[in-house]
Amino acid sequence: MIDWTPKTEPNGKPQYIAIADAIETDIRDGRLSPGNRLPPQRQLAKRLGIDFTTVSRGYTEAQTRGLVTSHVGRGTFVAKPTEATIGPDPLRLADEDLSMNLPPEPTDPRLIANMRSGLDYVSANLLQLLRYQSSTGSDKDKAAASTWLSLRGMIPSSARLVISPGAHSTICAILTILTDPGDTVLCEQITYPGFRNIASRRGLKLVGIKMDRDGILPDALSAAITQHRPKALYLNPTLQNPTTLTIPTDRRLAISEVLSKHGLPLIEDDAYGFIPAKAPAPIAVSAPDLTWHIGGLAKCIGAGLRLAYTVAPTGRLAYSLGQALKVQAVMASPITAALATQWIEDGTADQINRFIRAETSARQAIAKEVLEGFDFQGAENAFNIWLSLPDGIGRADLVARMAGRPIGIMPSDAFSVGIAPEERVRLCLGGSLTRESLRANLYFLVNSLQSSAFLG
Repeated sequence: MIDWTPKTEPNGKPQYIAIADAIETDIRDGRLSPGNRLPPQRQLAKRLGIDFTTVSRGYTEAQTRGLVTSHVGRGTFVAKPTEATIGPDPLRLADEDLSMNLPPEPTDPRLIANMRSGLDYVSANLLQLLRYQSSTGSDKDKAAASTWLSLRGMIPSSARLVISPGAHSTICAILTILTDPGDTVLCEQITYPGFRNIASRRGLKLVGIKMDRDGILPDALSAAITQHRPKALYLNPTLQNPTTLTIPTDRRLAISEVLSKHGLPLIEDDAYGFIPAKAPAPIAVSAPDLTWHIGGLAKCIGAGLRLAYTVAPTGRLAYSLGQALKVQAVMASPITAALATQWIEDGTADQINRFIRAETSARQAIAKEVLEGFDFQGAENAFNIWLSLPDGIGRADLVARMAGRPIGIMPSDAFSVGIAPEERVRLCLGGSLTRESLRANLYFLVNSLQSSAFLG
């Protein structure tokens, strides 16, 4: 380790950027050489009189530029020429779909290093992972999936478990098993827009079930089943997108009773179920013979994996799901399935999930502070808030006003089923957005909502 202190200039840039700039400058000028170990983050933070997280972000920014490499238990090192040439592709840095509800991205160099080490396992098994494999997933990946699902109180048999290529593909496949074009499917009155789009492509009629603060009303569900004779019910019961509500245990049991009485299948989209430290047990636990439980990894680990761990009601239906997925996508990617399995086995997946849990809590606190006085729904670990607009302000106008800002915003039209859209928007708090940028953009939003020109 060398005795190095960055020389940062007061140029208006965030301090973590200044640290990364200093590393880049000192490498270029020869004060830092390939292989040099940088001071530990806490030591450098104390030396500079700044917060540890600022130094951590500075090292992470340097690593993103390909200037340094981080090794768990060893430290951060100036990258060797061969390492530096394999840095991030600048053409990929801007690839982010702000219309999606994105989890916050890890910034801890140690966690990022752990994530990258999982690729060593993938590399060692690359040829085998390039082969066609089972449409329901390998035994090894199913074992890891079962371990992961146990965090939600589920330990399904291998015969009922399917490694599927993401929640969207899985929902599409399940609907091909349960429905024909023209059939009716039930969902929340305010529901996930991805499901609306899938149902529309499938030619299905959606009927929204009346909700209160605890989710859909069991009596309204029972009445809708009798009236519409649906083929299935879709629910997003934990940190629901976009309302952020979580259906409590007693309501879940009441819903299970209604489903059992009528024999109606449930598609349980548990995308956010892994995020809270103590989420209610899935409805699949109380209604296993009727529930298709989808434990997607997009929100709790990473959307780019395009993986979901799906538990079918029976082994026979799991086989049917595998066949339907085979028609659509052949199989889930063995490469990403192997990476997810390695992360689960070595504890990295849990570290990512814990980071997301802590970061979403911090971002919800920022939203609560900046938007004090405004009417919105949020929850401690939700990725978004559900904002009611002040009188006189239209959702379309606000969306236009926020265009080009690095914060995802979507009007209520995309979520409403069978009811007139209210003047509400979903504001996403995650993605590559930093806490500082989130705060600044929320202040811009507040100024927009309070602007006389906007109201004018």
